[in-house]
Amino acid sequence: MEAIQLVTRYEALELHTLDEAKSGHIFEMSGVPARLRSERLVLGLRSRSGAGYVQCLKVSALLGGTNVIGPDDPSESVDVIWSLHS
Repeated sequence: MEAIQLVTRYEALELHTLDEAKSGHIFEMSGVPARLRSERLVLGLRSRSGAGYVQCLKVSALLGGTNVIGPDDPSESVDVIWSLHS
């Protein structure tokens, strides 16, 4: 991860892609060279409790419930509800 901006807690989190101008600004702030930007994603985070972003190589959103981060057992099946790869 090259850059991240988060709030302490997200209520009803929504993931979204950012437009080219906003992504470009985040790349500039984090110092990512232009030649590497096509390999990275800038994902926006928003909710009732705040907004932020994550710069990464790929992202997958998992269907979960209260206090679920991911399966404790890697062999458990998880429902991927959204996935984006560069």
